[in-house]
Amino acid sequence: ERQAWLAVDALEPAHHPFDPGFPLCGDPLRPSRHDGGVLMSKLTMSVATQTLRLAEPFRIAGHVFDTSDIIVVTLRRGSAVGRGEASGVFFLNEGVAQMQQTLEDARSAIEAGEGREALCAILPPGGARNAVDCALWELEAQEADKPVWALAGLDQPKPLRTTFTLGADSPDAMAHKARAYDHARSIKIKLTGDLDLDIDRVRAIRDARPDAWLGIDGNQGFRKDQLPRLIPALVETGVSLIEQPLARDRDQDLEGLDSPIPVAGDESLLCLDDIAGAVGRFQVVNIKLDKCGGLTEGLMMAAEARRLGLGVMVGTMVGTSLATAPGFVLGQLCDLVDLDGPTFLASDRSPSVRYEDGAIWAGPQVWGAPQSTLV
Repeated sequence: ERQAWLAVDALEPAHHPFDPGFPLCGDPLRPSRHDGGVLMSKLTMSVATQTLRLAEPFRIAGHVFDTSDIIVVTLRRGSAVGRGEASGVFFLNEGVAQMQQTLEDARSAIEAGEGREALCAILPPGGARNAVDCALWELEAQEADKPVWALAGLDQPKPLRTTFTLGADSPDAMAHKARAYDHARSIKIKLTGDLDLDIDRVRAIRDARPDAWLGIDGNQGFRKDQLPRLIPALVETGVSLIEQPLARDRDQDLEGLDSPIPVAGDESLLCLDDIAGAVGRFQVVNIKLDKCGGLTEGLMMAAEARRLGLGVMVGTMVGTSLATAPGFVLGQLCDLVDLDGPTFLASDRSPSVRYEDGAIWAGPQVWGAPQSTLV
């Protein structure tokens, strides 16, 4: 049975009212204690790097990944500690060295303690801002003794059905992996732009998993002239989402596209400023915190996408549970969730997010817990 909330007709704008009751990004605000007093402790930032090893090579259009390099920002103020992890945006060549330099250049402004509201002016969208923004959310959660979801004005979180991703391989190998994903109710298929092979891949996976919701991700690998053959084959195999089929500089080729399957923008839609340009080209916005610069802007993107009548999706780069947990908070507002990043790793952090019955759960013990629960 087709899962209704992830089916094509479920991608109408959902009713997720979101009003955090405070400015998410605007005039800098001085950090305050929960009792209203001014915090006098100095904010300090440390930045660490790590190379994560994948359990096996992961192939998408134009890239094969064996490892993922990340940064971890830790902010301390008094007894409160906040952490944020980022891997950057690989297709923009934003790597660890660049993120480190960006943070070092902005160290004085960050440690001045102006808070998340000032980050929009201090750091550009991308991995460096994401790591600091998420660290500030966790820091504020401890100082206010509230979990991050409560600070963001959201209802208590619930487990979220997530997609599990198949890297590009032979049709037989991908079908075998799809069968091995017996816990997955939703599967995302990485395609490469080799049209005949890609169609065979999707057909093999559908034969292996007739029960699963399927979406495909082109990662910019297709051309406009391939879509008239690709889309009917995807309709025939019951695919429910087409993600980033064309290069990010060819979005105009999607205008007027005759597709009964919604098209999601990923590489084309980096941050809040890009959302208006999605109208008429994409039906779904894929928000990734590494792209937009953190949970603060991610929440604003979700609200703006809703206002414009677009569906909302949350995704993640390959990273540990520390990178995934902030996306889980945003996922509470989303139609589609693609938060399987830690499943690609040879080993994850502990405590970690949990996957069960095709869903993800990221409790506050992973990230974003209030101070009282840590004592």
